[in-house]
Amino acid sequence: MRFDVLCLILGTTLGLLAVPMLLVAMFSVFLDSWQSALLSFGPPIAICLFGSMIMIGAGTNIETKNRVRDREAFVAVGLMYPIAVIVSALPFWLGGMFVGPFESGVTVSESLQGAVYAWFETMSGYTTTGATVISAESSPLCTPATDDCIFAQKKGLLLWRSMIQWLGGMGIIMLGMMILSSKIGGGLALARAELTGPTVYRIHPSFKRTAYALWGLYLICTLILISLLFGVGKMTLYDSVNHALTTLPSGGFSVRDSSIGFYDSVIIESIIIVFMIIAGINFTLIWFITHRRSKEALKDEELRSFLVYLTIASLIIIFVLFNSGNMGLKSSSRAGIFTVVSIATSTGYGVENYVLWPVATHFVLFFLMIIGSSAGSTGGGLKILRVGLAAKIAKREVSKIAQPRRVYQIRYNKKPIDDSYLSLIIGMLIVWVGLFAVSCLFLAFFMEGHSLETIISVVASSLGNTGPALGHYGPSNTWVSMPTPVLLYTSVLMWFGRLELLTAILLLSVRTWRREAKADAELQGIAVVKKILQGKEKEN
Repeated sequence: MRFDVLCLILGTTLGLLAVPMLLVAMFSVFLDSWQSALLSFGPPIAICLFGSMIMIGAGTNIETKNRVRDREAFVAVGLMYPIAVIVSALPFWLGGMFVGPFESGVTVSESLQGAVYAWFETMSGYTTTGATVISAESSPLCTPATDDCIFAQKKGLLLWRSMIQWLGGMGIIMLGMMILSSKIGGGLALARAELTGPTVYRIHPSFKRTAYALWGLYLICTLILISLLFGVGKMTLYDSVNHALTTLPSGGFSVRDSSIGFYDSVIIESIIIVFMIIAGINFTLIWFITHRRSKEALKDEELRSFLVYLTIASLIIIFVLFNSGNMGLKSSSRAGIFTVVSIATSTGYGVENYVLWPVATHFVLFFLMIIGSSAGSTGGGLKILRVGLAAKIAKREVSKIAQPRRVYQIRYNKKPIDDSYLSLIIGMLIVWVGLFAVSCLFLAFFMEGHSLETIISVVASSLGNTGPALGHYGPSNTWVSMPTPVLLYTSVLMWFGRLELLTAILLLSVRTWRREAKADAELQGIAVVKKILQGKEKEN
């Protein structure tokens, strides 16, 4: 491990994080007050700048400008999330969204519990999960009598809450690499490590131009959505900005307790449905469509599967709701389509409390949480691509039973898939199933009295970065009533899910952290042993 390269990546990204934080702080002066802005954002901005200077100044040297290798890339991406979460959680803790050190008359334990809530809310934001713990139980800014606890928070803090989802959607490392690409190579390795963000195909010869193109597209889509939501007239400019910032990253944080259902507008729901679908598609394909290469994009097998998948799930939900007799066809269609798209893209917005729907709809929504959206999108889940390839692998193995001598080549988009990539998919699915089972047991131990549906859906929602779950933690309830160990554990699951498991697990490997000199010495020792053995074989 070349720690100087790691310090350069982490230090640059940490320093870059101060820019959006400073921007939100400036808006907070007008939305709240300069005292609130200074108290909330002053210390974390200082930490970002000072920490960046220490990492780059003391942790790097003149020879650091070398190409990033896969090991540094995966470790940098894995570590940047908890570092960014710790710093970005400070405004919520210091600014009073949760009980912090500046609250009068609070105990140390209450302040530490507030820090846990701030950590959870921020991790939920950066991983674009969208689960929240803001309620009268956790926030001193509202009481049980408050009509809308989320909207009662400081406007600057809510804007920062939306901003971290926007940054997490495309990937904070991707943003950092736009700056680093002029100094250091290997940007594509970093992009591969941050897999949930847009999968980077070379739409431009250089990674720098590719990163700029994707971030530019992301920004343009956000601005268009802000204009549409505000232009409809049902949302204020402030609400429009916040919801645009959390729709494109498939995040789902809303400034209202009742989410999109608060506005009760078919037009707003329709606009958000379109942009949630856009967010659930591989951003490279969106880039193709915007550059008059629609035929190339429409040939993509995953895109077609994704659209069919949404259609079938929507039809099932609509049929079940209409057949239950509690909703008419229009209401069933409106609520069913929005909920399916919201859950399938892991956005997590709500217009209806689907926990009250028939059990058949819960099965569909549960599978949507697990499968998720397209690879290369901002959505979570296992991804359509991986599930499709896993189905093809299963089909190949079954076919081999009937025709064992026949050679089967698995293809996707008419291109053969290398067996090493297929093995990686199988490995990831096995790890996912194992982690899912262990996590369900862990939650069952700490959440006695909760139903099986609640426990397994919370795990699926956390790993899939969906946000709302089923059972007790549906769209109408926050996660604040969870025990502290469960909040911390599910926040780790969100982190693992955002990094798609393998990147995060790599951090736990001892070999990952070996220094370069030690690793080279071991390789040289192995080479010497091989030469000795080869010499003895020749003598014999």
